[in-house]
Amino acid sequence: MKLPGHDAIARQPGDHLVAHRVKLPRAVVERPIRQVVKRLVMALVVLVATALVVYADRDGYQDNSDGPVDLLDAFYYATVTLSTTGYGDITPVSDSARLTNIFVITPLRVLFLIILVGTTLEVLTERTREEWRLNRWRSTLRDHTVVIGFGTKGRAAIQTVCATGLKKEQVVVVDPSSKAIEAATAEGYAGVIGDATRSDVLKGAEVHKARQIIVAPQRDDTSVLVTLTARQLNRGAKIVAAVREEENAPLLKQSGADAVITSSGAAGRLLGLSVLSPAAGMVMEDLIQQGSGLDLIERPVVRGEVGRKPRETDDLVVSVVRGHRVLGYDDPSVGTLQLTDRLITIVRASPGTRGIPDIRPLPHG
Repeated sequence: MKLPGHDAIARQPGDHLVAHRVKLPRAVVERPIRQVVKRLVMALVVLVATALVVYADRDGYQDNSDGPVDLLDAFYYATVTLSTTGYGDITPVSDSARLTNIFVITPLRVLFLIILVGTTLEVLTERTREEWRLNRWRSTLRDHTVVIGFGTKGRAAIQTVCATGLKKEQVVVVDPSSKAIEAATAEGYAGVIGDATRSDVLKGAEVHKARQIIVAPQRDDTSVLVTLTARQLNRGAKIVAAVREEENAPLLKQSGADAVITSSGAAGRLLGLSVLSPAAGMVMEDLIQQGSGLDLIERPVVRGEVGRKPRETDDLVVSVVRGHRVLGYDDPSVGTLQLTDRLITIVRASPGTRGIPDIRPLPHG
């Protein structure tokens, strides 16, 4: 596979100005423009109400320029009064007009100022609140899962790991598309907009503190560069990467991936199996769909299983993970189960069925 230069993939016009942007999930709120428009409408309603109150009691007001107060004068007086400008050219002279100013106009003036000042303060403090949220998020994020790419593969991977008990707050999505990140945050995941081949973008996703990294971009060369960069930033994380072409899998292994999934090859093998045996194809498809039917999970050996053979356990054991070796259930070297072993088993999916992820660090040269 021929890899284009790093800059050719990572840099886009304007990238030198904004490298990445972090977006956190939040409750559904109105858009800022809609909020401002709503408050302006409220202020306009207060202004009109004040003008109508003044016009209704226009005989109690005096215009120093032409005497009587008409509707235009009422709106003029309401405007300069609510904005606290107060030129004094139109003044209440009767007792009723002055009482109306005390008990009606003044509260309306306060309400008018609250609406305008509140809008201004909200706009000014929004950035500060967002910075505070980001700083708090970064300080509390530990042992999380970073998913590179929120396409079909990335979404399916997130759904699978979340089905095993991972909280949405522990997932960070990285994607260059703002629409993809908006979709991710709408589902409750934190998102980072940017090119994941750049180290500053991965640092924005706190990759150096992540426990596992799923690399699922659209291109194989991007997968290689992302894996290389992620491995440099985090030597102990478990990195699983996807490629389209099987010939690129060894290159990803050399780049630091612990496991490489060939999407096109896996799909082709499943198609071939389904042709030979539709029932077997259905079983395989069921196994890879976490949370329904049969599930393939990894769990530790319990004390009651120590000293037994894999076939003597209550679960259907497929493989035994011993150290960093994956042994078949019928491998003679397995012998009996040890307390440090882990079992890959097939179980019936249920709400309480959850695989226990392997949190042991993996050695890397």
